[in-house]
Amino acid sequence: MAKSAVSMNPTRDDFEAMLAESYSDNPVNEGAVVKGRVVAVENDFVIIDVGLKMEGRVALKEFSTPGKDPAIKTGDTVEVYLERIENALGEAVLSRDKARREEAWTRLEEMSNKNERVEGVIFGRVKGGFTVDLGGAVAFLPGSQVDVRPIRDVGPLMHVSQPFQILKMDRRRGNIVVSRRAIMEETRAEQRSELVQNLAEGQVVDGVVKNITDYGAFVDLGGIDGLLHVTDIAWKRVNHPSDVLAVGQTVKVQIIRINPETQRISLGMKQLEKDPWELVAGKYPVGSKVRGRVTNITDYGAFIELEDGIEGLVHVSEMSWTKKNVHPGKILSTSEEVDVQVLEIDSAKRRISLGLKQVQNNPWETFSSKYPNGTVVEGEIKNITEFGLFIGLDGDVDGMVHLSDIDWKRPGEDAIKDFKKGDHVKAVVLDVDQEKERISLGIKQLSGDPIRSVGSMKKGDTVTCEVVKVEDAGLEVKIAGSDMVAYIKRGDLARDRAEQRTERFAVGEKFDAKVTVFDPKARKINVSIKALEIADEREAVAQYGSSDSGASLGDILQAALKKKDAEGKE
Repeated sequence: MAKSAVSMNPTRDDFEAMLAESYSDNPVNEGAVVKGRVVAVENDFVIIDVGLKMEGRVALKEFSTPGKDPAIKTGDTVEVYLERIENALGEAVLSRDKARREEAWTRLEEMSNKNERVEGVIFGRVKGGFTVDLGGAVAFLPGSQVDVRPIRDVGPLMHVSQPFQILKMDRRRGNIVVSRRAIMEETRAEQRSELVQNLAEGQVVDGVVKNITDYGAFVDLGGIDGLLHVTDIAWKRVNHPSDVLAVGQTVKVQIIRINPETQRISLGMKQLEKDPWELVAGKYPVGSKVRGRVTNITDYGAFIELEDGIEGLVHVSEMSWTKKNVHPGKILSTSEEVDVQVLEIDSAKRRISLGLKQVQNNPWETFSSKYPNGTVVEGEIKNITEFGLFIGLDGDVDGMVHLSDIDWKRPGEDAIKDFKKGDHVKAVVLDVDQEKERISLGIKQLSGDPIRSVGSMKKGDTVTCEVVKVEDAGLEVKIAGSDMVAYIKRGDLARDRAEQRTERFAVGEKFDAKVTVFDPKARKINVSIKALEIADEREAVAQYGSSDSGASLGDILQAALKKKDAEGKE
């Protein structure tokens, strides 16, 4: 009876006891993943019994995966995450997403530790990459990890189940970073290794141009790429691979080299054709004149194509006879056809040296034949240097007047001050050195050489002098009957030291003196009154004196002078 009374009128304690009894039959904890049975699918919710003698609701969309509709029906057993045992409506608060996430994280951690691949679906785009569903856990796929090469359209990869490699996991922060590129590289490496084994150096194969760069083209050989370098496309110069090749073009190539370590393959197209250099020496002998097309211009010269695959270089020094410091681009232009001369051939290094100026007249030869030595020419002073004047001449050549050839009488350092750049002057051609490309000119040679005006003068001759300048150290005098100037040192003004005074003489005064120095090459004449006096004295002694006469030296000289005066009066 007591028991029936209690069941008919239960108290609060009775309810708590009954609830505890039901929990003990099916113990569950909030925050855990539990199994439940689908009892109904109504509208957008799934009703699930998790054994709590109460039911919970889960949104139908939580049972779907990216790209697929939800597949759930009454009677299915599913795992859900129990957030709370009972809410205000008396229902259990359940989550399929959280259950899948917990399950996924545990599974992914195990696979990551074993370095295993994971399956996932790219379902969204975010800044810097994409989101990937890994069976309940969302991972980040950086843009750089999508493929081995940048992909413009990722659309075909979206919502498709495919393998990924986990790069990083942080469960506390909920971060997972994955890579599709790592899978692609591994797959490609396996395929590449297999394909490389079936290839051999020297083998000729067909390929498709996959990509073009500045340095060459990548050719697909059927799952493996080889590099066709720009220098191996053709024997002739190829400025850019796109000038010869196009993406998608089928080409026949030869395998030049296979690197077993890196599995890189080098390809060549020109190797399938005969090397034109084999016939160069016989076809273009040294000294022959040929016609070619300018293909490239650099600071050091211009490349001339003689035929397909054969190019020669005209060095800047062989461009022009006269334009020495001019950029080749100011003499030639690309695509211009020019005549050149073969200067040298180095078949081993595949080099041909060409000359442009050699097919033109040598201006120094032309000048030499037109203006022989001694010819008077005229030109503009182009430059003045410390060693002379440079004068522009006919034929676009320059001649130089050395300091020593400017003036007969003055030092070149002084005479050059009379000229300035741009002056038009006349000069005499002294010498043309065709090999060294030099023309020597003289300005002083326009007037007669004053050294010739002294005739057959020699050392010891007696000459009449006229004072033109008085200095403390001596006298500057002009030789009578000539244009030459001589010098008398102070010590040569008289035999008597007391008379060796320059102030005794005046400009215009004339006297006789003896030549003591005569150097025609250096154009130097020194004269001496003292030397003449000594010579006259000796002559007088020889003619009028005798050691036996008893006459003094003064008497002898006086007698000689009287006789000389008498002869003068007669």
